[in-house]
Amino acid sequence: MSRSRKVTLRAHPHGPTPGWAEVDTPPPAPDSTAAAFFDVDNTMMQGASIYWFARGLAARNYFTTGDLIRFAWQQLRFRVLATERSGDMSQAREVALAFIEGWRVEDVQRLAEEIFDELMAPRIWAGTRRIAQRHLDAGERVWLVSAAPVEIGRVIAARLGLTGAMGTVAEVVDGSYTGRLVGDLMHGPAKAEAIIQLAAVEGLDLSRCTAYSDSANDLPMLSTVGRGVAINPDAVLLREARQRGWEVRDFRSGRRAVKIAVPSTAAAGLVAGAVTAGLALHRRRQRVS
Repeated sequence: MSRSRKVTLRAHPHGPTPGWAEVDTPPPAPDSTAAAFFDVDNTMMQGASIYWFARGLAARNYFTTGDLIRFAWQQLRFRVLATERSGDMSQAREVALAFIEGWRVEDVQRLAEEIFDELMAPRIWAGTRRIAQRHLDAGERVWLVSAAPVEIGRVIAARLGLTGAMGTVAEVVDGSYTGRLVGDLMHGPAKAEAIIQLAAVEGLDLSRCTAYSDSANDLPMLSTVGRGVAINPDAVLLREARQRGWEVRDFRSGRRAVKIAVPSTAAAGLVAGAVTAGLALHRRRQRVS
């Protein structure tokens, strides 16, 4: 069906020409079958969201520097083993959300909002944010897809005006977290599966969708949609992107890129371990007092 155009007749600014036609072409109709999916850590945000969340908790005395050091090596060792044995995620499932066991949902929501405003908002990549906004301006839905707890993803999405977020889901009973997962960790192939399920529910055409990530771990997600884009890519993803002809965008530069990369790997793992242990200690101290 053809679209009408508004034609306005105005006096010509340079002479007595009877008139000239200015054609106001309407914006394209929103594409309800297209969407964009963004990884969070090092794609939408500098560093890892769980790292900054942990930093905010530490500032609120939920755990100490001693707790951080004590549990750092154990968490790092686990992450190395998990990477080498990517098929075995049982231990990862057990510890992923243990740190919020017994917490009230509203308390975690409040903390996530406070810590986003304090520590995460200044670390949103401006370039990635502009890309997301272009999708929104085109009438497309924009989703975050992260292995972090979905509560953190929802706060980031809400603060940035995005459609929503998919993330690792914690079981809730009577308004409190049990520390167990609902479903799988939102990691690797699980991200692709979540996008496929969302597309079925929302009526999306995956061939018209776009996905963005910095990590080769997200190759399943990037390959699920019609257009994959590497943002601040690691070495493996950069190589894959070049081979597949994907667009590459890098908002890092020089020494800053090196510094920002740390929280997404070892430091994020260390702090995540300290969050789990530190909050457990905090709860025990509360019970004792």
